[in-house]
Amino acid sequence: MLSQRILARRLPQVAARAIAPRAAFSQVPALRAAEAEDPFQNNNYPNPPRVKRAFRDPYGGWWDAQEKRNFGEPVHEDNEILGVFSPEQYTHVSAGKGFFHLGCFVVAFLSVCGVVGMYYPDKPSAPKTYADGLEKELGGPNALPARKSGEDKW
Repeated sequence: MLSQRILARRLPQVAARAIAPRAAFSQVPALRAAEAEDPFQNNNYPNPPRVKRAFRDPYGGWWDAQEKRNFGEPVHEDNEILGVFSPEQYTHVSAGKGFFHLGCFVVAFLSVCGVVGMYYPDKPSAPKTYADGLEKELGGPNALPARKSGEDKW
C-alpha cells in the first residue's frame, strides 16, 4: 500500500521531467551558428580569412611591417588572437618528434647517471683510525668504539 502511494506521487513528477525540454550545455551549436555566414553582421563589414599574422610573408612589403598589414586592409574580428604578439602556434617540431627527443634526453641522462654511479668512489678519503679505538675517551668498555688501527671494515 505504501509503495503504491509513493509510486502514485512520483509518477507525475517523473513524467513531467521526461516531457519538459532540457537546457543544452554543449557549446557546439553556438559555435556552428557563429561560423555561419551572416551578411548583416557588423554592418556588412568584410571579414578577411582567418590567417595568423606570424605566418604571413615577412618580406611582403607591408605598410605596417611589424603587424604585417597594409593600409586600409580590413581587420579580422579576432585580430587580438591573430596578431603578431599573440601566442603563436608552435609548428617547428611535431609532437612525435618532440616525444622522441624527450625520450633520448631521459635515456642519455640515466645512462650518464649509471656510468657515474659505477665509477664514482664510495668515499673521497680514507677513514681515520685510532690506536685503541678511543675506548677511554668515548666512555669505557660498553661504549661504541671508534675504528681501531688495522680494521678494514667500516
